[in-house]
Amino acid sequence: MEVKLWNDKREREMYDNFAELYAIIKATEKLEKAYVRDIIPSADYEIECQKLIAHFKTLSSTLKDTVPSIERFHDTYKMDCPAAMNRLIVSGVPATVEHRAAAAASGVTSAAIVAECVQNFITAMDSLKLNMTAVDQVFPLLSDLSGSLNKLSILPPDFEGKTKMKEWIGRLAKMGAADELTEQQARQLHFDLESSYNSFMAALPTSGA
Repeated sequence: MEVKLWNDKREREMYDNFAELYAIIKATEKLEKAYVRDIIPSADYEIECQKLIAHFKTLSSTLKDTVPSIERFHDTYKMDCPAAMNRLIVSGVPATVEHRAAAAASGVTSAAIVAECVQNFITAMDSLKLNMTAVDQVFPLLSDLSGSLNKLSILPPDFEGKTKMKEWIGRLAKMGAADELTEQQARQLHFDLESSYNSFMAALPTSGA
């Protein structure tokens, strides 16, 4: 006799999301171990890790009502993935980004601020993918991102991310809180965020610097 895990489409979608979350945590654990053992090149590790972190943030945000605690989810399914939990929940950035920031640390430049910038970039991009396009949803995300970028002394005043976020914040400030970005505006903002994020990653000193 076949046992059904779900009663309707909504329940099936929930279990599918659970399976995806489980897979992301397991994949991150394997990736972390491969990096520590020097099995995977740093550049490849960083790209894959950023993808997993971004997917994790989007999915955990979607599941926040059904999975309020990722730690509890991890323990419930006896996953034993401490490295993944540290990378996805505590750090939020690849180990390579932490190492670059630590190597360049001076004054207000620190791994914590770099991690904050990366997290704010990814949160803003993921929110747009989830169609969170109301001014009162987008404005605080861009303000947080702009604030974290301004904390980094290694970024010049005319850094692309700073100028673009300043332009968008000025544009949003003229709109009403309940106004929505048009599809074209949302696509352009996502493009500007992605472009600025790539410039930000390129601006970080290499570990050999």
